[in-house]
Amino acid sequence: MKHFLQFVALGFCATTMPAAAQDYTPDAPLCIAPANPGGGWDLTCRSVARLLSEFDLTENTMQVRNMPGAGGGVAFAYTVGQQADNSDLVVAASGGTTLLLSRGELPDLEYTDVRWIGAIGADFPVIAVREDSEFDTLDSLLERLREDPRSVVLGGGSAVGGTDHIRPLQLARAGGVEDVANLRYISFEAGTAVTELLGGRSHVFTAGISEIAGQFEAGAVRILAVMAPERLDGAYSEIPTARELGYDVVAPNWRGFYAPAGMSDAAYDYWTNALLTIEASDEWAQVRQQNGLAPLRMVGEEFNTYVTEEVEVFREFSRELGLME
Repeated sequence: MKHFLQFVALGFCATTMPAAAQDYTPDAPLCIAPANPGGGWDLTCRSVARLLSEFDLTENTMQVRNMPGAGGGVAFAYTVGQQADNSDLVVAASGGTTLLLSRGELPDLEYTDVRWIGAIGADFPVIAVREDSEFDTLDSLLERLREDPRSVVLGGGSAVGGTDHIRPLQLARAGGVEDVANLRYISFEAGTAVTELLGGRSHVFTAGISEIAGQFEAGAVRILAVMAPERLDGAYSEIPTARELGYDVVAPNWRGFYAPAGMSDAAYDYWTNALLTIEASDEWAQVRQQNGLAPLRMVGEEFNTYVTEEVEVFREFSRELGLME
C-alpha cells in the first residue's frame, strides 16, 4: 500500500491543466454508469458530466448511459469488447469493481484490460461498536480476536468475501490475528448493518462511515478507528485512524473511473487533468458532502498502481476464505 499512501494524503496538491491547453478534447463525451439510475455510479457520472460543462472542460455535454448487470461486469465487458478504442468514453467504478475483477468472475477479462483514470472521493470503512460495548478501544477488540476469534461477530452490508468483510480481515491480520478466515462475519441486507448492530445481532460494524454517521452523531455507537490515511474532518476529527494506532491499513471504498485500453495518451491526459480540476473545486466538495464521501485525489499512473495493489489484496484474502483457488 506504500504507493497509495504517497498520493492519497488529503493535503496533496496537484497541478492541473485546463482542457483547452491539451492536444485532445472529446467530441462526444460519454460516461457509462454500470447500474440503474439513482445509485452511486449513476451519481458519479452525472455529477462529473455537469461539472465538465460548468467548467468549460468540454464543448459538448457529456451523455450518461446506464448499463446495469453483473455488479458492473456487463459494462466492463462492453467497454473491453466493443469500445476498446473510444477515447471519449469513461466508466464509473469503485472498489467493488476491482473486487469483481480480482476473483476472475468475468471470463477472460482482467483489470489490465482497461486504463484506470482516477478516484476523486471515498467512503472510508470504520470499526464501530455500540456505545455500551465492552470494547472501548481498537486494541481491546483485536486482543479479543487474537484470544478467541469466534467470540466476536462482525457485521457489514456486503456479501461474504465482499469489501465489508475483507477490510476488517486486513485490520485483524495487521493486529496479529493469525487465522483471519476463522473470524465470524454476517452479511446483512444493504443499509441494515447498523440496525443489526444496535439490535445485538453483531458486535462490530465494519462498513463505510457514511452508513453509520447518523447513529454516531446521535451517540448510539462508538467508532474505534477509521481506515483512512488521515483523520477525517468535522464531526469525525476525534476518530483515530487505524494507522495512527499502529495498524497500517488504509482501505478506501473509492469512487472513480476507468477507460478503454485503446484510449490515446492525449485523451488519457485530458481525462486525468479534468478529474483533478473537478476534484479541487468547491462544487465537487459539495457533491461529496451531500453523499457522505471524504476527499480522495489519486489519478493517472499512481491510481493504476493502487488498483494493482488492491487487486492483489482482494485475491489474497479471497483465497484464504476459500472463494477462489
